Amino acid sequence: MIPRIDAEKLLAGDAGVLAEVAVAAREIGFMTLYNSPIPASEIAEVFAAYGAFFALPASQKEAVNMARTGSNRGWGAPGSEQVDPDANPDYKQVFDCGFEVEGSDLAAYAPNLWPDAPDGFQTIIENYYARALAFSGDVLAAIAQAIGEDPSYFRDQFDAPMALLRGNYYPTRPAWAGEKDFGIATHTDYGCLTLLAMDGTPGLEVRKRGGGWIPVSAPVGEFVINFGEMLEIWTDRRVIATPHRVVGGRDERMSIPLFYNPNADTNVAPMGSGQVVRAVDHLQARFDETYVHLQDKG
Repeated sequence: MIPRIDAEKLLAGDAGVLAEVAVAAREIGFMTLYNSPIPASEIAEVFAAYGAFFALPASQKEAVNMARTGSNRGWGAPGSEQVDPDANPDYKQVFDCGFEVEGSDLAAYAPNLWPDAPDGFQTIIENYYARALAFSGDVLAAIAQAIGEDPSYFRDQFDAPMALLRGNYYPTRPAWAGEKDFGIATHTDYGCLTLLAMDGTPGLEVRKRGGGWIPVSAPVGEFVINFGEMLEIWTDRRVIATPHRVVGGRDERMSIPLFYNPNADTNVAPMGSGQVVRAVDHLQARFDETYVHLQDKG
């Protein structure tokens, strides 16, 4: 059972809610949040903006195709990602933007690519990105408190976050799709925390510890939270990353994840271990494995 958490109580440090979150972090890897500080109307506007972009002809989206870059900024066409090497490239489309650091040579801080259409797209997405960043920071502080750490522990590690905002578009499952074809194949997220807005359409499935899959959905205005590999490493498995997937079905759907990741030079090795695992090294290695246009760059 994936717990449904009152975000206002979580951020206020309610002891009972923190206890629920500790179990979710340690044993499940997922939870959902309602009563968040981001209005449903604002999230609906973001879905509409992404929907208008994905509805454009491919020839128009080509102007911001990330396959022509060395990073993950702009439009990812169907087949541009392969999260599971044993599956075929995912048939979804994406649009990625992230934190920019002028003059940085790191792909994680690359300049964003913005399309000319639809009108207002950049402003809507940038405004939501800022709201989602702030909320994710508060949620991560609450997670730290739930597992017995100082809530401020992570704060200083996120002033230049490698945080990626993505619009996902999953079409109806293609008629040609076989057993190795997915909207997104089985994977764990690479970073720390994922703040996922959904359009209410089912599709996401979370793998159970004993085998099998649990469907997870949320209406517009609520969020699915899951934890990534980096946070699992950083907390020495006091927080776990859980595999999940989207097979796809008769209904098209969209989702908007914010992948909330720390500054590039942050050491995400287990606390007190004396080891060094740079956040950027972990993230870039996973990107190089996943994005088809980066797989053969060497």
